[in-house]
Amino acid sequence: MMSLLCITVISLTLAGRAYCETHGIKTVKAKLGETVTLPCKLHSSEDSITGHRVEWYKADDENSSFNFVVGSMGSHGWGSSSFDNRQYLQKTSENDASLVISDVSMDDTGRYRCEIINGEDDIEMDYDLVVESNAPEGVVFPYSPHGGRYILNFEHAEKACADQGAVVASFEQLFQEWEDGFDWCNAGWLNDGTVQYPINKPREPCGGSQNAPGLRSYGKRNKKTSRFDVFCFASKLSGHFYWLVQPERLSFDEAVQACLDDGAEIAKVGHMFAAWRLEGYDRCDAGWLADGSVRYPISNPRKNCSPNEAAVRLVGFPDKKKKSYGVYCFRPEQ
Repeated sequence: MMSLLCITVISLTLAGRAYCETHGIKTVKAKLGETVTLPCKLHSSEDSITGHRVEWYKADDENSSFNFVVGSMGSHGWGSSSFDNRQYLQKTSENDASLVISDVSMDDTGRYRCEIINGEDDIEMDYDLVVESNAPEGVVFPYSPHGGRYILNFEHAEKACADQGAVVASFEQLFQEWEDGFDWCNAGWLNDGTVQYPINKPREPCGGSQNAPGLRSYGKRNKKTSRFDVFCFASKLSGHFYWLVQPERLSFDEAVQACLDDGAEIAKVGHMFAAWRLEGYDRCDAGWLADGSVRYPISNPRKNCSPNEAAVRLVGFPDKKKKSYGVYCFRPEQ
């Protein structure tokens, strides 16, 4: 019967947790392009893998056969040519046989097996590596209603986002959007009750030209009496956002009815932002949305269509009886 050595599993979330088993499968997640370590260590730092044969294998899924990745014996190492020298044994200490994979790709997803063999006390440990895309799960957008800027207390801000198919954004979501280049000079509520705004191009009206780029914060404000705009977060669409082709321009009420007649609903602001940011939706036609605004999404800037940047352009909140615009519709998944 095979005897077991304990190994120390240092995962992304549970550092230093010891396991004494050969059958447990741990899951490790990594973002596309990151460097990830699949731990495999002898339990005691005084133990050494010298004299042990170390081998790592990979299967594309739990039903596939394992293929060799890298191995070592003492000072000698060898590897599979299919891994482009991106996989190597970490060997930060005498007891370390962890596998490092740099610049992970979606093809690196799969089940990995570490084997430490000396003929008597053998170790086997499996990992499921999940490589996640860097594509955003949603989009943050600034929102102010028809009544103007800085009129929303926190309760009204929550309702405003909900009415647009979204929720009040978190600090982390706004920070990620700022890292991706979001720049907006009007302060808005976040879901922790703070009021902030993202600046990538410092300038005098927006916190001063001498200050570094970043999130400008007003701190926590009184949720009942303080009034600002709001940053909303819209998730990936569960349905179809589209421009409704019509022979004539429509009033707001006609636009609502036209979408209903097409088996859909008039789209919300959150739908447009999600389609624009997450699906690359691009159309240079101004159309009604559910809040009474008229907007259009441009992913490919060009003359007369947001020439300087990709953006959702706001035409305004025109007279709802005015027959000057088309309409964007949204058909939810059934």
